[in-house]
Amino acid sequence: MTAALSGEARHADRIAALDASRRRARNGRYLRYGLSALLVGWSVEAIVVGDTDWTRITWSGVVTAAARFIDFDAGVLKTLWEPTLETLLMATLATILGAFLAIPVAWLGASNISPLGRATYSFGRMLMTISRSVHEVVWGLVFVAAVGLGALAGVLAMAVRSIGFISKTVAEAIEDVNKGPVEAMRAVGANRFQVLMFGIVPQVLPTIIGNVIFEWDVNIRRSTIMGLVGAGGLGLALHRQMASYNYGGIATVIFTILLLIIFGEVFSAWARKKVI
Repeated sequence: MTAALSGEARHADRIAALDASRRRARNGRYLRYGLSALLVGWSVEAIVVGDTDWTRITWSGVVTAAARFIDFDAGVLKTLWEPTLETLLMATLATILGAFLAIPVAWLGASNISPLGRATYSFGRMLMTISRSVHEVVWGLVFVAAVGLGALAGVLAMAVRSIGFISKTVAEAIEDVNKGPVEAMRAVGANRFQVLMFGIVPQVLPTIIGNVIFEWDVNIRRSTIMGLVGAGGLGLALHRQMASYNYGGIATVIFTILLLIIFGEVFSAWARKKVI
């Protein structure tokens, strides 16, 4: 009888301890939620509410400003075919160049095939990080200063920006390949180049093609703003319309950019289905 009572007491103690632990976890979770809400509220107040001139924002002012962009300037259309073609070619050349440069970076940054082990692996990963960490506009400013105004600066900027994404995804695909074919080739005496070309590349080729097509789609978007730093294309046409305060022309260029992006979406989706 005493043993039964003792067992019930221990069971009740465990239940009480479990309830107390759950209450502490719940209270800690509510505390984190409350602190997060306070941080978000303080950020909104400091960045949006406190840093905005609310006296300038009126309903009539918003409607008037929006109405300026509805009036399309059809006269601008005949001047946009060349910047549109230039934007498309910039994106294509940048993607090809970026993919070409990304392959050796992926080779260095894949831990299972990096030629000199940890040293080249760290170097390859550093190149990926640098490429992805710097915005394409900043790269555009760098190359405009280096090679001057024009499409070449935009192509180089987007190519360098593309290296990080393509090389990182390809390197991770290389690290996740099926080790069976690789080990079988090594067992029969294949050298490192043969293992790479016939054991690894066939496994990651769909990933490479898919990511290159996706990056081309992204580069179409990037190329539309390269002109804002003097790198040609539709971005330059947009900058000119903004500099002349031609709101109808701005709307026309933005609409052209939208059509080009839609074309890129449709073509990239078609290409992925056909190639991969």
